[in-house]
Amino acid sequence: MHGELSEEGSQSVALVVREELARRRLSRQWLADEARVSLSTLEKALAGRRPFTLATVVRLEDALGTPLRAKGPAREAPRLFAPESMGAYARPAVQWLEATYLTLRPSFSEAGAIFAYLTSISWDAEGGHLVFSEAARTDSDYEQKGFVSFPNISGAIYLVTISQGQYRVALLNRPSGHLLSGILLTLAAGEGAQLIPAAVPIVLLPTTAEENRTIGVVHEGDCAFEEYRSCVDRVTQRGYARFPA
Repeated sequence: MHGELSEEGSQSVALVVREELARRRLSRQWLADEARVSLSTLEKALAGRRPFTLATVVRLEDALGTPLRAKGPAREAPRLFAPESMGAYARPAVQWLEATYLTLRPSFSEAGAIFAYLTSISWDAEGGHLVFSEAARTDSDYEQKGFVSFPNISGAIYLVTISQGQYRVALLNRPSGHLLSGILLTLAAGEGAQLIPAAVPIVLLPTTAEENRTIGVVHEGDCAFEEYRSCVDRVTQRGYARFPA
């Protein structure tokens, strides 16, 4: 049909739109309202059930304030399979993981408190694999980003940061309901300026901008504490991870 993008062009635009929404924590309803298109039309185009029209793309670009179409020479076709070192997963098989998550773990700095922040998982079209990035941490200097490994042999999900030879890994189970849970292996502040190995339970819950979740160090007595504490305690209570004595 006249004015419709090619299948490849529509897929490319859909990928950029999903990444922008996840990065900025914006809802699809917000984008549909700002671009003056129906939510149904937007949903179908993002899911690949109908092509984008040029008019719709122009409206989306105006709403997001960013170009969505490739400029100049055509871009290399997006890679749909991760490297073998990350599990060789296909994008359609892991697309359900692409989301923004409320991330909960015990606080390293304050005993008994829960540390809450955001983690976004999205597809890196150039690299051909899932990536993750943290945001809204009160200690923003320590926000992590890296790649996602998802090998079939174990079914576990690894969020891996490698920086200057240092590794940090969140080892997660396949979800129970909507909840991803497991163990975070990292470094924590010890005495003085020393960093020491640390392992704590960690939980990732899908969230949206509309939910307005409490972020930061959450203490006993705070409105979100009981819910957050229950989520973290569930990791060991239900056997999602083990911390042998």
